[in-house]
Amino acid sequence: MRGADRNPRRGAAVGVCDSDDVTPDPAVAARRQAVSVSVATGLYGVSFGALSVAAGLDVAQTMALSLLMFSGGSQFAFIGVVGAGGGAGAAIASAALLGARNGLYGAQLTPMLDLPRRWRLPAAQLTIDESTAVATAQPDRRTARVGFWWTGLGVFLLWNTFTLLGALVGDRLGDPRAYGLDAAAGAAFLALVWPRLAGRAAQLVAAAAVVVALATTPVLSAGLPVLLAAVVAVVVGLVTTDRTPGGSS
Repeated sequence: MRGADRNPRRGAAVGVCDSDDVTPDPAVAARRQAVSVSVATGLYGVSFGALSVAAGLDVAQTMALSLLMFSGGSQFAFIGVVGAGGGAGAAIASAALLGARNGLYGAQLTPMLDLPRRWRLPAAQLTIDESTAVATAQPDRRTARVGFWWTGLGVFLLWNTFTLLGALVGDRLGDPRAYGLDAAAGAAFLALVWPRLAGRAAQLVAAAAVVVALATTPVLSAGLPVLLAAVVAVVVGLVTTDRTPGGSS
């Protein structure tokens, strides 16, 4: 009995301390997610910079799109129309159509983040697919804010840095898809979504969204299949709400 600790309270206290020491901080996890998503997304800015210059825009115009528009899908849509010989009106309309989803993100993030009024304008500029995905994957408001700001600022910095690199170096880098950069961002998103697919309902919604996206990708412009896939989740959410006891029937 000499080797045994005769004070159970002391043993319990030690056990609690050891448990607290190994408990991960959600904010640290949010920052790690933000960094991985920022790197994966930012690197693909090389492709935009190179394609933008190839479409006829100069370096200054290319950087203006990345700094001010700051929405990858809208930017690629814009230079796609310009590169194909389309007019400015068609290019702006295509970019605006794809950028409309950011307004929906804003409606979702406003109550979630509950930012002070002075931070809402810079937050609006950083409201993109990546910052929204990381923020909504967090368990509480504090970590959601951490995920949003770290991702938004990280993507903004890296996307614009690599856009400049792509615009300056251009064809010397070759096709960015050869390095797997086009798949890196998608893989980062999948890593964020995967933990949320534990339930049967979530798996069915994800499967339906994938089917819709794959079916419409060959016939629609870039970015639109993603919007249609998101509609699947919206419809399921509305139907589910209506069928709950507290919902309208």
